[in-house]
Formats: sequence, structure tokens, C-alpha cells
Amino acid sequence: MKQRGARPDWETISLTGEESERDRLVLEHVPLLKHIVGRMNAPAGVDRDDLYGFGMLGLIAAADSWEPERGLKFSTYAYHRVRGAILDEMRKQDALSRGKRELLREIERVVQSSEQAHGMAPLPEEIAAALSLPVEEIDDALAAARSANEISLESDGEDSRLSALLGDPRSEDPVGSAEFAEMKQLLVDAINDLPEQEKTVITLYYAEGLLLRDIGAVLEVTESRVSQIHSRALYKLNRQLTALTGQEEV
Repeated sequence: MKQRGARPDWETISLTGEESERDRLVLEHVPLLKHIVGRMNAPAGVDRDDLYGFGMLGLIAAADSWEPERGLKFSTYAYHRVRGAILDEMRKQDALSRGKRELLREIERVVQSSEQAHGMAPLPEEIAAALSLPVEEIDDALAAARSANEISLESDGEDSRLSALLGDPRSEDPVGSAEFAEMKQLLVDAINDLPEQEKTVITLYYAEGLLLRDIGAVLEVTESRVSQIHSRALYKLNRQLTALTGQEEV
């Protein structure tokens, strides 16, 4: 019996018998599975192989349930099933330790206090100074918070300002609208204002579609460090866009 989260040996899947079409779909879309997993922030203490295992179960389920006559491409259908399967499994686990949750509550308090006093969220360095902690510890906490947001862990049952600052800052306005054009330009300007390393991570992740591991190879840092830089950059982008637009959330 395979251990929970173990990665199936997809290279040895048989292509004979009545399951051959299912297995062909699975094998052909292993690169899609790898791409999905490679762009997800693995919570601390969770092995990336576990994410592959969870995702593979979703890919197999997608191949079993796909109905081509509905007109939906298998890759599109499988993408949502694979990602959903991974997130469903992650929701069953608590990605944040008690200590990390307490630190995030402190960070949230500093963010809200700064916004009330100055009309703008503090920089990570300012949060670190306010809490008398190394900025590296704040970076790690922001990355953990982003991972938790991605798998929809609740933050004390309340909407979190920190969650908004770590979200995807791309505009949801319809393409072609004046609001979309304005927000797009603001986002471009905000990205250009980022430090070089953070700008590189954002560009490689969103424009080039690179995996976290590959971005790490480009920057010669670890994958976990890329996740921290990514979270820090998103925080700064949302902070800047909020200040420019006067919105609480972007």
C-alpha cells in the first residue's frame, strides 16, 4: 500500500486494455502536473513530492471523469482538478504553526496601526523594526501567510488586511475598460519601482511562467528564498497600488 502523499510511478503506467485512453491522458499531462506543482508555494513542513502525489490523484480523477463531448479541452479540465485536489488535501492540514500564527497576528496589528496612522502599510523592514525582529523572519512569515492564503486557511474567521496585501494585484476589471488600462499602467510602474531582485522574480514568474525552482537557479538562491522574495514583492506592489488608488484592496 502506498503511503499517503506518495508520488505514483507514472512512468510505469500500462497502456494496454480498456484503461489505455485514461492512462494516455495521464501520461501526456504529467508536464502540466509538474508545472502546477512547481508554481505553488509549498507550506513549511510539506514535501513537494506530497504535492505531486496529491496532484497525480487529481489528474487520474480528471482522466476518469472527462467528457470530451462537452467541448472542454482536457488540459483545461485537468488543470482545475489537479490544483483543486492539491488544495483540498492541504486544507486538511494546518500549514501554520501556533508560533507563526501569533507572529502573523502581530504583523497584522502593525500593518493596521500604520495604515490608520500614516495611510499606508509599512514596509517589511518597518514591520521588523516595530517588532524588534530580523527582516528575514518577516519575509519568512509573509511567505507562510501567502501559502496559507493560497490554500484558503482562515485567519481567525475575519478578513485579513495582510491577506489582501499578499494577493494577486492584477486588475479584475474587463480588458479594454478605462479602469483596466489605468490599473495596468499603475502595476507596470509599481513593478519597475521594485528592487532588481524582486522585479526579476515577478517578471520571471508572471511574464515568463517559470517555476519557483527555475527562478531560484537564475538567481542562485533556494526555492524557499524565491517564495519569500515573491511574497515580499507582492506585498510591496499591493502596498503601492493601494496608496495610489485609495482602495483598501486591489
